[in-house]
Amino acid sequence: MTDKHHEEVTGLLLAAGGGRRLGGRPKALLEHRGRPLVEHAVGVLRAAGCGRIHVVLGASADEVRARAELGGCVLVDNPGWADGMGSSLRAGLVSLGGTGARAALVSLVDQPGIGTAAVARVLGAYEDEKSLVSAAYDGVRGHPVLFGAAHWAGIAATATGDRGARAYLKEHDGEIRLVECADVAEPYDVDTEADLRHLE
Repeated sequence: MTDKHHEEVTGLLLAAGGGRRLGGRPKALLEHRGRPLVEHAVGVLRAAGCGRIHVVLGASADEVRARAELGGCVLVDNPGWADGMGSSLRAGLVSLGGTGARAALVSLVDQPGIGTAAVARVLGAYEDEKSLVSAAYDGVRGHPVLFGAAHWAGIAATATGDRGARAYLKEHDGEIRLVECADVAEPYDVDTEADLRHLE
């Protein structure tokens, strides 16, 4: 891990979800190892080498601010969070404009099985603002993903609903560098009551 990665890549944590299938509990505040999930996720990004971290909040944003220790992070409010992940990704990318970041490493708050090792691998594949990198699990693209700044406008233009960057990545499939992470991470989502068993 070089300092270049540390300075040029900002961690972008999408933590706005309302947990509709979890009885409307905001995912950011689900407990994992005694702390809110959003804190855990920030810790993973930090440990992996992201020097700067932007966190997109939506559902119960005030409560998340009050209950989670997010010191040192830039908190970004997404009032349109209910429209889906795409709006949170857009809000996050907009927040990076003018910061000097040359890439965004995007992770999701509801994937606690993806830890420091996988994030560090994706970060380590960063080269410049044209980089497109994705973690893969047995060859299937997953999170985290790293978007060089050259791609941000294109992603923001196509990120709608819950698709996030999927449409853009499909178009640019040949440019994506896949980094296999199945040996160090599990890409499950915490979406339903049954998924809560993954939390500790």
